[in-house]
Parts: sequence; C-alpha cells; structure tokens
Amino acid sequence: MLFITSRLPTVNTEPALNRNFVFDLNNNASSRSFFCCRRIKKHTHEEIGSRNLLSMVKESKYRQVLLYLHGFSTLPEDVFEHTAELQALCDKKKAWEVLVIPVIWPCDNDLGVVKDYWDDQKAADQSAYSLARMFQKFMEWRNSQVCNPDDDPCLKRINILAHSMGNRVLRQTLSNWRRYDQPGGLPLLFRNTFLVAADILNESLHKGEEGELISHASRNVIVYYASDDLALRASKVANVKNAEASRRLGHSGPEDMEHTPKNVYAIDCDEVNSIYDPPKGHSYFRSGKVKGKPGVVFDHIFDTLLTGRVFPTDEFRKSSILALPRSR
Repeated sequence: MLFITSRLPTVNTEPALNRNFVFDLNNNASSRSFFCCRRIKKHTHEEIGSRNLLSMVKESKYRQVLLYLHGFSTLPEDVFEHTAELQALCDKKKAWEVLVIPVIWPCDNDLGVVKDYWDDQKAADQSAYSLARMFQKFMEWRNSQVCNPDDDPCLKRINILAHSMGNRVLRQTLSNWRRYDQPGGLPLLFRNTFLVAADILNESLHKGEEGELISHASRNVIVYYASDDLALRASKVANVKNAEASRRLGHSGPEDMEHTPKNVYAIDCDEVNSIYDPPKGHSYFRSGKVKGKPGVVFDHIFDTLLTGRVFPTDEFRKSSILALPRSR
C-alpha cells in the first residue's frame, strides 16, 4: 500500500530515503516536509520518495486515484485498516478502477477525547503547510517534460475524500497552497472531492469563505452529512470554547446552498449513518451494515467516481437523501 504522511518518523534520515520508516506516535507535530512511503506489512514501512511514488501510480493499472484524508484521533494502523476496507470495496465494484492512497497527518496519541481534539486541530493546521508542498510537488512533476513528456502524459483522474477533521486539513492545505505557490488561483486538480462528516463550520463553503477554494480546485464537491452524528455533536460543544457556535458542515450540510458555488452538492445521510456506524454515526462512508459489503453512501461515492456526475439523470439537482433500499 502506498501512502503519504506529514507525520515524523522516530529517525529522520532526510535528505536520504528512510528504508525503515517508523512512525513516532508520541510526537504529533507535523513535519516541515512530507514523506512518500510504501507499507510492506504491519508496522513495516519504507520511504520511497515522491518521484518513485508518482511513477508507480502512473504505471499502475488503476484508472483513478482516491486520496483519503482521515479524521481526528486516528493513528496510522487505523488509517491503514480503513484504507484497506475502502480499497477492497472499490475493487469489488470494479477491478483496476480506483487506487486508494491515504494521506496521514499526525493525530495525538494522548488519552482523553477532548485533549485529543484540541491537539489534533493544531496538528491539522500545521500539516497544511507540508501537504500544500505535496500538491505543488505534484504539479511540478505533472508538468515536467522529463517525467511526463507530451507523448506519455499521466492521465490518471485524481479524487479526494476527506473525513471529519480531515476536512480542516484539506481547507487549510488549499489555503496555504494558494497563498504560497498559486497566487493566480488554484488549478482544477480534483475530479471529485467528497467531504464526509466534515468537522468545519457549515458556512465554510460559502463564497468568500476560506473553504470556497475547495470548489475552485474541484469539478464536483459533494458534502455528506447527518444531523445525528454524535461525534460532530461533541465537536460543536467543544468549539464553543473558540467562539465557533455554528453547526458543523457534516451535521447540516452547507448553511445556505444559494451562497455556495454551483459545483457544490449536499447529500443527507441521516437515515443510514447510525445504522452503519452505531452508536456514533460518524464513519458511515465505507461498508454498510455488514463489513465488506458496501453501504448506500459508498455506492453513491463510487458511482460518482465512475461517471463524474453527482446526479447523472438530473443535471440541475443539488441535493438528495440516501436511504436503505427495501430489499436490504
């Protein structure tokens, strides 16, 4: 499994590649750079470098890439488990279609959810600097005549799925990328951007807000939300400390769809989230009631990956409700 991380290893061998990359789980400070690695087996990783990772992706049989930005209080082995589940679901739907690559940022290893939450918010913001460098590095590689000559370009479609606080990482990353590397505006990098149970303000995607950049970098931006997401309910209470009393995007969807860019869509998952992820109802985008069998949220995500259309039969539709089919 290929992965990218801003989490520091126990031993940093920069600029040489780290052939035995071991996560420092007691350090949740983000690295100033990012590491491109390969997971060989449990607790065994090798740093391979960005050019090697991108070349491996380009030469793979997969048609598309899905970057996976995990949520808060999620350690690397948890991320790998979730990624493996996503990859298996994608392969079961259609072989060699979607390659899932996790992007691991440094969540805290402390005990106590509240302490984890505040430390993880800081780590999310810090990670945005190194991950902005990741996107810029990719653009330089894609535009390189050496790596991608005119007669052999990279044609992989790139998508990204951000879960929970991973949405904060994505928002801040794009903001930093524009500020430091793309002052003329962000390129259209992602075919589809899936924002699942987003732990950011529900006005974040409105025009003029910092999260608007997500729509600039994406063809489609799809927000999946559920009003009874217990993890986000706790998040809302915690954020009152920072004078953020507004509901979270993953609770209600965008505050006002009229104020969002035209490529933003909202999907209400209230009828399935607690069934798929009891009791919190927060991680409802992978398997359904049975692990290894896709749920309706994953089905919608994968259909959108295949078609590039959120609602293929109705080009003017902006929102929908997902529910269990009667036969399930």
